[in-house]
Amino acid sequence: MTAANVGVLDVLVIGLLSVGCLFVVVGTLGLLRFPDLPTRLHAVAKADNLGLGFIVIALIVDGIARGGDGLGIVGVAAKLLLIWMLALLGTAGNSHLLAGSERRKRRSDADGGS
Repeated sequence: MTAANVGVLDVLVIGLLSVGCLFVVVGTLGLLRFPDLPTRLHAVAKADNLGLGFIVIALIVDGIARGGDGLGIVGVAAKLLLIWMLALLGTAGNSHLLAGSERRKRRSDADGGS
């Protein structure tokens, strides 16, 4: 690789990491600032998963840019993508359980606490 290509890829990686971190920070602010559970869940689920996706893509691009040895970088990329998919599934399951619990709580409060 030439020095110009490395510079462009470094800028791309830094940009992707920055965007990913920005999404994570915005999701955290949403968690802290929004008034009720459904809006908090929405902020965290969407922003954090998108942020993690940008970070994973940045790490994969960085591994390729640093001259990862064929099969080694494929294994690392597969593991990173698996981590991202598991985080997506975990967030979806957690949000579903918390929202269901909140819905049941609101119904019991509306029925007079029975």
